[in-house]
Amino acid sequence: MNLEQQLNDITKKLYGREIASCTDAQLYGGVLQLTRQRMMQTPVITGPKKVYYISMEFLIGKLLSNNLINLGIYEELSSVLEAHGRHLSDIEEVEPEPSLGNGGLGRLAACFLDSIATLGLPGDGIGLNYHFGLFKQVFRNRLQKAEKNEWIEKDSWLYDTGISFEVAFGDRKVTSVLYDMDVVGYQNGINRLHLFDIQSVDESLVKKGILFDKEAIEKNLTLFLYPDDSDKAGNLLRIYQEYFMVSNGAQLILKEQKEQGNDLHRLYEHAAIQINDTHPTLVIPELIRLLTEKEGFSMDEAIDVVSRTCAYTNHTILAEALETWPLEYIETVVPQLVPIIQELSDRIAEQYSDEAVQIIDKDDRVHMAHIDIHYGYSVNGVAAIHTDILKETELNHFYKLYPEKFNNKTNGITFRRWLLSCNRELASFLTETIGDGYKKDAAQLEQLLTRIEDPEVLDRLAEIKMAKKRELAAYIQEKEGILLDVDSIFDIQIKRLHEYKRQQMNALYIIHKYLEIKGGKKPVRPMTFIFGAKAAPAYVIAQDIIHLILVLSEIVNNDPQVSPYMKVVMVENYNVSYAEKLIPACDISEQISLASKEASGTGNMKFMLNGAVTLGTSDGANVEIHELVGDDNIYIFGEKSDKVIRHYAKMDYVSKDYYDKSPVIREAVDFIVSKEALKVGHKQNLERLYKELLNKDWFMTLLDLEDYIRVKDQAFADYEDQETWKRKMLVNIAKAGFFSSDRTIAEYNRDIWKLR
Repeated sequence: MNLEQQLNDITKKLYGREIASCTDAQLYGGVLQLTRQRMMQTPVITGPKKVYYISMEFLIGKLLSNNLINLGIYEELSSVLEAHGRHLSDIEEVEPEPSLGNGGLGRLAACFLDSIATLGLPGDGIGLNYHFGLFKQVFRNRLQKAEKNEWIEKDSWLYDTGISFEVAFGDRKVTSVLYDMDVVGYQNGINRLHLFDIQSVDESLVKKGILFDKEAIEKNLTLFLYPDDSDKAGNLLRIYQEYFMVSNGAQLILKEQKEQGNDLHRLYEHAAIQINDTHPTLVIPELIRLLTEKEGFSMDEAIDVVSRTCAYTNHTILAEALETWPLEYIETVVPQLVPIIQELSDRIAEQYSDEAVQIIDKDDRVHMAHIDIHYGYSVNGVAAIHTDILKETELNHFYKLYPEKFNNKTNGITFRRWLLSCNRELASFLTETIGDGYKKDAAQLEQLLTRIEDPEVLDRLAEIKMAKKRELAAYIQEKEGILLDVDSIFDIQIKRLHEYKRQQMNALYIIHKYLEIKGGKKPVRPMTFIFGAKAAPAYVIAQDIIHLILVLSEIVNNDPQVSPYMKVVMVENYNVSYAEKLIPACDISEQISLASKEASGTGNMKFMLNGAVTLGTSDGANVEIHELVGDDNIYIFGEKSDKVIRHYAKMDYVSKDYYDKSPVIREAVDFIVSKEALKVGHKQNLERLYKELLNKDWFMTLLDLEDYIRVKDQAFADYEDQETWKRKMLVNIAKAGFFSSDRTIAEYNRDIWKLR
């Protein structure tokens, strides 16, 4: 049956209507069912060994277009709908975005599942089915407010598998229910994302905003991703969630292995478990517990098998992001794991006297990353500089013990989603210009370099960029009520709101420009500054930075003297769907984290793939982008990581010194608490941020501010030479192929998983 007939039959059966007379919502229901039917006809990927990728978050984004592309029916279905006067883009808007992740960690996990399936490798994800995700961000009175983000619908990609497990905590037992989502590879088979829920979950527990009883574990366990952990109840809830995820995951893994008749004593020959950051660490003692208590293993046997099965990905250099928990908290939540954790800790203490490598420290805190490193067979960083820093400083004690375990796997992105799905005009043009081989092998994008002197190619790239800017401007006017000048430079910073990512430095640049314009120094071309970010509800300074940006938006956009030259936008409830509109329209990609603090970044890769030019520090994957595109096609500023690390070691950075000696810095920082800002903003928030920058500035904003202003001004000036800028765009697109997650996953498989 052809696609048109199949869809028509579905809509008539579901709604009694043919394609042309369906509402967009009905057509979405029909296309959803059609896509699922096609996926059911797609074979599940099998093999002698399978990877289980365990992660607290999977930021998968809307799935309809991605699944249609990977099934190879997007164009055909689009044509069918067009013939009936309908548009697939309208249907895609109906789909709710799954709220299963927050930032780069979760987006990376989603990219990896796509690439694992695309490469035909057996591999499933394991996570939790959060009913309200992180939160829905709304702005009220120029402050971030959090509301529950409802996304689960009766008819969706989720389906109940009928599988459930019992999970015992110290004071209660709960029963899980397993929902699956199918993950279809590009022109390949199906793997699965396993999402565990709790049978007794109670959505009505959530009252005002995102407030709920944190102690009602049977009802709250899968309500939110990263519930507020600023108090003990929140900390305990995090441990409940983490253990619930890994206990279910471990039970599922052993169930599957036994059903396949595999010898659990050789589990490592049939399964690789990738621990994505420290959140799933408890899978190690839980597997040991299950093997010893349920499968008759000795402790030595269980530790040996688990240590040869589990591998760990480190995503951070920030010490506070490497989880440590008071042993008493773990005893409260999962007392059955405490003897095992103590046994693992004692074995290390017997071998090594160095306090820095102990699992349970002198304060009785359990270091999760230390469990992963000692009792896993691989430890990888996610960008070359990140892995080097781990080896040389942050995890140097461990690197000396286990040099053979450490390896680098530079992150990647599913370039098909970030090109074929969200920038179809660019994808079509690339296919016309270099063929469609790049869809499977991103390295073929380099063929574009042979056309770098072709004016038709360069002009077409510029035309596509302008078309995407117009689309974004229309969307922002509709959603945010702000009118943008599409001839302005679109300077975009979209990522989780954190001081180390330094959105506050970008805000200080905006203040600097605002004051220049007020002083009569008009820019050659208007500038549009766009932000998208959520701040964790308990992260006060991050929320203050959002407040400052919203205050600047109010001041700048309503000043008749300034607004013709400058606009500031903070988009509300930034998510994958918003990113898919922002990234293709970007001219300058802001990647300005303090050198040595960003493990990798993946937004930087998506932007370059879509022809944006990076403005960034020598941090994370920026370093590798710089190596690939060369000095002329990127803008690098700021101190290098080695100097930053020395500042931390010596504790000799004093932000007030930079403030005192620089009129430019002083003027920008003082504006935060100026009469003009306080008239629009809240005194408490602005003064707190002002004092933070002057008295602490832990991520050295003022250290790099003047260099940032200098280099950013240079980038804006260079934009005026459009012929040269078009070449910069082309080089970035051509060199982006290295950052395909297909390449990353091929390396994981070659060096760590060894699936086939």
